[in-house]
Amino acid sequence: MSIAIGDKLPAATFKEKTADGPVEITTEQLFAGKRVVLFAVPGAFTPTCSLNHLPGYLENRDTILGKGVDEIAVLAVNDWHVMGAWAQSSGGLGKIHFLADWDAGFTKAVGLEADLSAGGLGLRSKRYSMLVEDGVVKALNIEESPGQATVSGAAAMLELL
Repeated sequence: MSIAIGDKLPAATFKEKTADGPVEITTEQLFAGKRVVLFAVPGAFTPTCSLNHLPGYLENRDTILGKGVDEIAVLAVNDWHVMGAWAQSSGGLGKIHFLADWDAGFTKAVGLEADLSAGGLGLRSKRYSMLVEDGVVKALNIEESPGQATVSGAAAMLELL
């Protein structure tokens, strides 16, 4: 069963690459007392993620933040090296958080894992977006197909804000 609107996010720890190496970021640090847009992708550097999903959030970053959002974060079941390289190559470094859910701990805890073994990707995250206020899910948009980024895209999130 997946997390639902009104649920509190479970405790988890992510890794994010910085100039000083990896840092751990807990859900408490990221979400407590803040309004955060979190979107998840099946994998960094994959086509829909890199060509559609991430660019929409980067292009609309200032507009989203201007609507009372404190932080924007992208999450993937990848290691922090991959997420750091994706942040660098996409131009998103320092603009949004690139969170590595390396062991899928958070993804499993919220019930949004996807077995993409048939495509050679293994266990990954479903594609989704959520608006989180002080650790509580206020909006949740889950894609039916991992190859689409419409209901979880930046344009759809902007309509909710």
